[in-house]
Amino acid sequence: MIKELSILMPTFNDPCYEVVKELQRQASLVADLSFEIVVADDGSTNEEVVLQNEPINELEHCHYIRRATNVGRAAIRNFLAEQAAFDHLLFIDSGMGIADDEFVARYIACTETTPVYGGYLVVGDRNALKGNLRFKYEITSATSAASAEKRREDPNVDFHTSNFLVSKHLFLKYPLDTRFRKYGYEDVLWGKQLANEGIAIAHIDNPVLFDHFESNEQYVEKTEEGLLTLLQFSDDLRGYSRILSTAETLRRFHLAGFNRLIFNAFKTQWRRNLTGPSPSLFIFKLYKLGFYISSSKN
Repeated sequence: MIKELSILMPTFNDPCYEVVKELQRQASLVADLSFEIVVADDGSTNEEVVLQNEPINELEHCHYIRRATNVGRAAIRNFLAEQAAFDHLLFIDSGMGIADDEFVARYIACTETTPVYGGYLVVGDRNALKGNLRFKYEITSATSAASAEKRREDPNVDFHTSNFLVSKHLFLKYPLDTRFRKYGYEDVLWGKQLANEGIAIAHIDNPVLFDHFESNEQYVEKTEEGLLTLLQFSDDLRGYSRILSTAETLRRFHLAGFNRLIFNAFKTQWRRNLTGPSPSLFIFKLYKLGFYISSSKN
């Protein structure tokens, strides 16, 4: 049973006082647990959100560190690990919710010596969100790999940095790659790096809640940013991305040019669908592959 725990939360323009308060409440109820919660603000530009988060410093054992410059998704997590007082680190993304009263206790009970991923659960009103592309995508793709049993089939691929436990020693030995400054794939490469070192990520059923969904326009833009990240690090990520594998297959059969022609002919129409009130997941799949292949040409 874990006796000391640093709960670490990177944030950017995200109000997270309430989730920190809940984590602090749960940790305080665990007998003989020494803990801290450290929130690192990665250069937030929304002053209203900053004001909402500053009272975190008033919570016992909690610290809110505001950094002036945005250093990116990988570097801010490495910074948090370096700041941590204890050897067991629990990373949680600020945009997530806590599912139940036993969330912290389940991690405290872990006896695994490798990193432990708890997963995430997509929640929301299906009727109210039926036109939201992010919700439709997550509820379809994430639900299929929600259980720990399913994730264990490919443990180092089915992993996200939104909710995981790791020793400080291991994380500092294998930090996240700070070349990843923009959206996407820093967690994928970390999983691959550990696999290359013979370290399998353990999986348990202890999800955080995914319950905030950006607009369709914002999500398409974020997806495009992620695909450009994938293109930039395609050599590093080979074998850990379906889009990469599909693109390589198309090139092998000399079909990439045809895919590019189709994308250029329909991209405006497809993007209009994806940012509209009734986005299609099938079109989303076509758009992502076409965007990646067309970007790799440029």
